[in-house]
Amino acid sequence: MNKSRSLQRRVTVAYFMLAIGACVLFAVIAAVAVEGIEIRLVDERLKSIAAWASPRHIADLPVEMPAGVIFYHGDAIPQSLRGLEPGVQEKFVDGIGLHVLAGTDAEGDYVVVDRESDYEKIEFVVYSIVATGLGAILVLSIILGRYIARRFVNPIALLAAAVMNKDSKAELPLLENRDEMGVLARAFSARTTELKQFLVRERFFTGDVSHELRTPLTIIIGAAEILAERTAGQPELNAPADRILRAANGAADCVTVLLLLARAPRLIDAPETRLSQLIQEQSERGRILCRDKPVSITLSIGADLAVFARRELLATAIGNLIRNACQYTEKGSVVVRVEGRSVTVEDTGPGIPSDVRARLFDELPPSATADSAGSGIGLALVKRICEHLGADLRVTDRPGGGTVFVLDFPAHLIKS
Repeated sequence: MNKSRSLQRRVTVAYFMLAIGACVLFAVIAAVAVEGIEIRLVDERLKSIAAWASPRHIADLPVEMPAGVIFYHGDAIPQSLRGLEPGVQEKFVDGIGLHVLAGTDAEGDYVVVDRESDYEKIEFVVYSIVATGLGAILVLSIILGRYIARRFVNPIALLAAAVMNKDSKAELPLLENRDEMGVLARAFSARTTELKQFLVRERFFTGDVSHELRTPLTIIIGAAEILAERTAGQPELNAPADRILRAANGAADCVTVLLLLARAPRLIDAPETRLSQLIQEQSERGRILCRDKPVSITLSIGADLAVFARRELLATAIGNLIRNACQYTEKGSVVVRVEGRSVTVEDTGPGIPSDVRARLFDELPPSATADSAGSGIGLALVKRICEHLGADLRVTDRPGGGTVFVLDFPAHLIKS
């Protein structure tokens, strides 16, 4: 899972961004408050001192200033403080910060000077405390956000792990919770139970139908063998008998495969099966479909691949791919290759219809006419066998026309 896209990370980041927004708002409020206090404590104080001192100076009365405050009038104003704009302002004289109120009365200009060093120190302390507090809030928001995210995400992860655990027969967690997670867990449990019941019904139905078909198929095969034997010298009768016998044997093989697929993979033995002879046998069955067409079948088998799986399953999967290629290829070639852990069947036919391809890979059919369950059933059986074995079936278009099927076996099924 991409950590940058994980739900836990996004919850933590959202919590942190909320904390940043709150800190910025608080910092703005604190700055406005500090500046307001400065105006209130310094600027208004200087104005009130000037309003008191100026009339007393005009009346030649003593002007006693509070500590740190100086009142200059007329020629007594230092050269560095002359010519200032009326109002309160900050000035630096000889490296010392001053708050200065410049004004004019009936006898001339005056300035009230207040050393701002003490207030600036207080202001620095206040801003430092605010900055430290905001930093602590951000750190705390990360810690608290991760804690809340874990508390929020862990039940989801626990439920997801239980749902993905295919071998687990235990009930899902959180079923007793009265919150939204409990509702989700109960919905998953109900849906899983429904799917399990459907799969069990389908497995029993497949097994029952296959068992029921075995008896009539055995009778048909027996009768076809007798007909083929007794009409050996009569080509016009022997050919149909052979076709009946081949079709019945194919149906019997299909029934055997369906019975195997109706069982769990762990309950089926997996003997070592060599593919070279199996592919040659299935290719010979495919040649019958190409005997009246300009189609050649080429086998390219390197090392004899040994697969731990039932021969019936492998024969049906590879045989259906070969027969499908032979049946729909009108001219050109059918090539069967064994390379590494893969078996490739390549043809020069018209390709797979989009509707069949969509059903093969559990996609939405592109047209409304894709409801026919008959077309592509051989490929669907191949896909089912691959899923049963844990193999991978890939389909690509052949350059110049045709189809390429690649059956990849997992490493644990291959004899090293």
